Amino acid sequence: MVYKPNDYKHLFGMNGFSNQILENHFTLYQGYVEQSNKLVDAFSKMDKNPKNSEFAEFRRRFGWEFNGMRLHEYYFDNLGGKTPLKKSALQKAIDTQFGSFGEWQREFEAVAGMRGIGWAALYHDNVSERLLNVWVNEHDVGHLASCTLILIIDVWEHAFMIDYGLQKADYIRAFMANISWETASDRFDLAVHVSASTSIA
Repeated sequence: MVYKPNDYKHLFGMNGFSNQILENHFTLYQGYVEQSNKLVDAFSKMDKNPKNSEFAEFRRRFGWEFNGMRLHEYYFDNLGGKTPLKKSALQKAIDTQFGSFGEWQREFEAVAGMRGIGWAALYHDNVSERLLNVWVNEHDVGHLASCTLILIIDVWEHAFMIDYGLQKADYIRAFMANISWETASDRFDLAVHVSASTSIA
């Protein structure tokens, strides 16, 4: 199987994001796709011996490259929206669990604004059916088991420095204004379906 990069050129012209930063970001994403493919190809050819240092290193590296690919796809997919969150199951869950959309947004932006490189994500816990705002330190570190990604923002410097310099909060506000809530709501509906059809003993 060969992974192919998605085309996100429809995001060009998005308010708050220069075409230059988007072009750079797409190129970086394509690099993760390329590296994931190289590792998959290497796995098929190498000696599968746990004492083989190359085998071990490549296997450990795969989570970094693969998640770098997938997280960027989640990120780009949940951009490009032009309307606020409408009445939906996701809107109801946010209001119920956080008290209001505004309270959820304040917490999510606070997580995204923390010092350090990484990602801020809204997860749905498929066991407890709770929504959780989570900091993901690196691509392959900090993800929650049995959870579904609903919304994610890239807060590595490459996502905002060209446009915003050190003004990370301004970038976060631009992201919030461009969320595709339809995409996030669809992810939430799928997560709820998974929760209803799956149980963990």
